[in-house]
Amino acid sequence: MGQARTGYLFGIAAYLCWGLFPLYWRLLEPSGAVEILAHRILWSLVLVAIVVTVSRRWGAIRGLLREPRRVGLIGLASALIAVNWCTYIYGVNSGRVVETSLGYFINPLVTVLLGVFVLGERLRTVQWVAIGIGGLAVGVLTIDYQHVPWLALTLAFSFGLYGLVKKRLGVAAVDGLTVESGALALPALIYVIVVSGHGTATFGHDGLRTALLILGGPVTAIPLLLFAGAANRIPLSTIGLLQYLAPILQLACGVLVFHEPMPLPRLAGFALVWLALGIFAADGVRQVRLEARRTALVAQPATVRL
Repeated sequence: MGQARTGYLFGIAAYLCWGLFPLYWRLLEPSGAVEILAHRILWSLVLVAIVVTVSRRWGAIRGLLREPRRVGLIGLASALIAVNWCTYIYGVNSGRVVETSLGYFINPLVTVLLGVFVLGERLRTVQWVAIGIGGLAVGVLTIDYQHVPWLALTLAFSFGLYGLVKKRLGVAAVDGLTVESGALALPALIYVIVVSGHGTATFGHDGLRTALLILGGPVTAIPLLLFAGAANRIPLSTIGLLQYLAPILQLACGVLVFHEPMPLPRLAGFALVWLALGIFAADGVRQVRLEARRTALVAQPATVRL
């Protein structure tokens, strides 16, 4: 099997897993969002530690920990992903799967804005139009929800900032996940011990739920590893298009499986988000084709005229 085909399969598999996450986290009720998060961190660490041991990458991780700047960025990334995970689990288990899907639809637009205001990148006019339509969509949804969709915005901005920090960090996916999980492991362990001591934990009191909490580690880590495999094999522009698969599936879970309401004003808000993303994606594809054409022209040998 070719590298590109393997990359596509890895990417699709990663986004399918992320898109179907609501079905899994809902099985863990009545476990609270923080308890699920704590076990997700601890069992992810166990799995990635095994992967690091098998791949003999402990030396790379020790080298990473000797760089204070990177350690600081890892701490920030850990906090951001913890906020993202906890918010997502809370949204799913409080019956707001549709709003969580909105967060991941908005995320690409947030990432673009961070590129402009933090990295100093410049946008084309078409991209600013897409951003403006996205802002209008948030306004429409605020009117529909009768409050700012803070849950969706928290997911979009926490994951967007996490991606920005990871870009600055520049480490392998397994190494980064191992150190991030390690940074969060102690608070997670303390929380698990405290709730167990108070008798409010669900872990250990129900065989099926306990098994599902433990499996939360592989469920978290495996899509990340698949994503890393895809990113190493196929263009980033392709990854950017595949990412819409996850929120589409999340939205389908919310509406079709959990029967969450989708009134006309909310549907209009989502339609504006999709329009913004469509404009942005079409412009991105156009730019990729233009760059490929320029590259091909540069590579052509000069024609000698007599």
